[in-house]
Amino acid sequence: MKQHDIKVSFKEYDNITELKPADQNLCAEAVNAMATSHSPYSKFRVGAALQLQSGKIIHASNQENVAYPSGLCAERVALFHWGAGHADDPVVSMAVTAHTDDFPLLKPVTSCGACLQVMAEVEKRQNSPLRVLLYCIDGPVWVINDVKSMMPFMFFEERLVQPV
Repeated sequence: MKQHDIKVSFKEYDNITELKPADQNLCAEAVNAMATSHSPYSKFRVGAALQLQSGKIIHASNQENVAYPSGLCAERVALFHWGAGHADDPVVSMAVTAHTDDFPLLKPVTSCGACLQVMAEVEKRQNSPLRVLLYCIDGPVWVINDVKSMMPFMFFEERLVQPV
């Protein structure tokens, strides 16, 4: 028997003003992205903003459907948009934020497992880390340097990858 330990590491900032200006801007872009959220059922709006290596920012929001499995989280909307039109321009950072009028959010909202898996594959696809900022409006910001820190047991099977 072998014992394995996994370390999860992230930085927590008390509020957005402690971040570098570029990170503050990306968090603000995620807030702006929430305006396009289609969330009439949960009333839980999520916005995501991707900072590409070129400086371009991609905005996305969660899109719900009355048939719940048919909706999509903001993170996957953003990353699939990137993959469909900008895959040659690596994603450097991603900011995610959320808001609901139903209760106060006191800490950042974390990405679901499906989004984490897509984020992990983006890292693999571009062969560089995807830095993630989870932003609680009027609260703390968690900064994670790579998706492996968020999902150490991500699914990836080398034999499924097509040779180039």
